[in-house]
Amino acid sequence: MKLPFNPRVAVVGATGAVGRVMLEILAQRDFPASEVVAIASARSAGRELPFKGSFLTVRTLERGVFKGVDLVLLDTPDEVAAEWAPVARDEGAIVVDNSAAWRADPEVPLVVPEANPEAAFSHKGIIASPNCVTIGVVVPMAPLHRRYGLQQMIVSTYQATSGAGKGGVEELAEQSLKLVNEMEALGSGGAADIAPQPQVFVAPIAFNVLPAVGRVREGGSTGEELKLLTETSKILSIPDLQALATCVRVPTVVGHGSSVFAHFSEPVDLEEAKRLLAEASGVEMNDVPNPMAVAGTDACVVGRVRSVDFDPNALSFFTVSDNLRKGAALNTVQIAELLLS
Repeated sequence: MKLPFNPRVAVVGATGAVGRVMLEILAQRDFPASEVVAIASARSAGRELPFKGSFLTVRTLERGVFKGVDLVLLDTPDEVAAEWAPVARDEGAIVVDNSAAWRADPEVPLVVPEANPEAAFSHKGIIASPNCVTIGVVVPMAPLHRRYGLQQMIVSTYQATSGAGKGGVEELAEQSLKLVNEMEALGSGGAADIAPQPQVFVAPIAFNVLPAVGRVREGGSTGEELKLLTETSKILSIPDLQALATCVRVPTVVGHGSSVFAHFSEPVDLEEAKRLLAEASGVEMNDVPNPMAVAGTDACVVGRVRSVDFDPNALSFFTVSDNLRKGAALNTVQIAELLLS
């Protein structure tokens, strides 16, 4: 099922960080909506959000709100998405969901337009958009996989505090302000005692890195690490993918980075691989890809592309992307654009 050319669009979770970016991207890309409806929880009802030089009045997420809506872009907690995506679908809308509620469902396609656009058209009313760090890895990996056949990957991530929401960014700012006036403590082992008690993260995040993104599951991996592995396997259709991830929270605001080691079924020609990346949709090359440079941009920026001396079938590279834009809002809108084609 495709969308009508001028669909009526609802953005659910419109007052959140990603929801606001969704509205910005719909306007920036001139998405041909006949109307855009902003929806959020009851406590946000009546708020006004800027959109295309005017304002949208936020409506309450409740029964009947999806009447006449063709497309729902959903960015809410998992439990909210699990409850309301079927409601919107049953009222006649196509749902593109940015939560984790539907990503593992075998009946729900998991889509990154640069990697598996055809999967979007197998939907049964709900389409899932992957985890933000998965998108940053899959976009550059897709052209390499098509050429060489991915078999194994080892990924270490460098994930910004905004991935934990507004509270994560505020905790970084609060702790940084406290510690910047106590620089001597940073070198004497006293920083952890001086930093405000963490509320969002498991330990102080300012001037620190935390290899703990998500709850540790049976086997020792965190939920974030398992999502990266299972989602990559599903998107690239590699059911026997061998993979290991270590997800690390770092003291940046926006932009998730990943260091990737990939082993393929065929020998990798370094210059050809660089050309494939440079020509790939959604990829930009940069000698030193870094979060500050990608904030507010749409591409997955790739650099440090290297052969591996001990493995001619392997390649190493670093990728970074804006986790709020390409990692969430943009990918969701791009899926919707596919349904217009």
